[in-house]
Amino acid sequence: MAIPLPLTSYSPISTSSSISRTSFVPLTPRHRNFFSEQNFSRRLLISCSSSSSSNNGSTPESMNGSGLKGQSSYPGMPSFDGTTSKPPVKWRRVLLKVSGEALAGDEEQNIDPKVTMAIAREVAAVTRLGIEVAIVVGGGNIFRGSTWAGCSGLDRSSADYIGMLATVMNAIFLQATMESIGIPTRVQTAFRMSEVAEPYIRRRAIRHLEKGRVVIFAAGTGNPFFTTDTAAALRCAEINAEVVLKATNVDGVFDDDPKRNPNARLHESLTYQEVTSKDLSVMDMTAITLCQENNIPVVVFNLSEPGNIAKAIKGERVGTLIGGTWNSTVAAT
Repeated sequence: MAIPLPLTSYSPISTSSSISRTSFVPLTPRHRNFFSEQNFSRRLLISCSSSSSSNNGSTPESMNGSGLKGQSSYPGMPSFDGTTSKPPVKWRRVLLKVSGEALAGDEEQNIDPKVTMAIAREVAAVTRLGIEVAIVVGGGNIFRGSTWAGCSGLDRSSADYIGMLATVMNAIFLQATMESIGIPTRVQTAFRMSEVAEPYIRRRAIRHLEKGRVVIFAAGTGNPFFTTDTAAALRCAEINAEVVLKATNVDGVFDDDPKRNPNARLHESLTYQEVTSKDLSVMDMTAITLCQENNIPVVVFNLSEPGNIAKAIKGERVGTLIGGTWNSTVAAT
């Protein structure tokens, strides 16, 4: 049997609007137990309904301290409507492709810890802005299947599988570096290696990104005869990322080899057709075609330049943009 309560009401004080009157409600025996456990000696006042009445056309739910509807006065802080304001950037979910050769640095060793730490710090800076980052790593610094195929009876398929294992080594090293500076990171492999990494599951990868974690995709596509560039384009399309950021050892795409020709000109932007017709060595044709069919732009930039990763992830002008145009358009906040 419900406990009778007086049906009195009151109007809360409000400086900007009037809120509907709030009434007492009957308490049932299960509520009585709750109060006894918490040692409450007074009755609970519960808001049952609310209705808006105009007072200069504004309510506390629609206005904040700065007078902006539904926005916080400070970037990254929760707003009155429960959302979080974000600084303007070009892309909100990106896929960073890091080649194995780039991880080698000065090539005195297979992996340069200074390079992985530089990558981790720049990725950390952009994840704090709310940008979701996935990474695909290559394995050329350890083993390249296409180079070793045919040696000592090693067929191409077996050589490519060894190369996939090399990408897992790089991914685990990069994960350890990122987590050492506080970036939650997950490694997902294209084939099962459950003792060291998660298997690639698309929906789980997307959920990791939504929770603010960095996801590193290793083992390529899991199939021989496909490069890690193709894996980057494939994973980008699968997780609905907005761009492929290809980190290399050069400043972008040139009309000639800059090492042989000092007058080689850097392209600021290219179309997919120009890349294929001129046979520019940006990515393999399978990867470029996959990006073209799914309208995925590609940014090619120099990994060794400090700050370039953060600039590319935030959509600032850097390197060469393929399949798009540089402009001031930013992602909606």
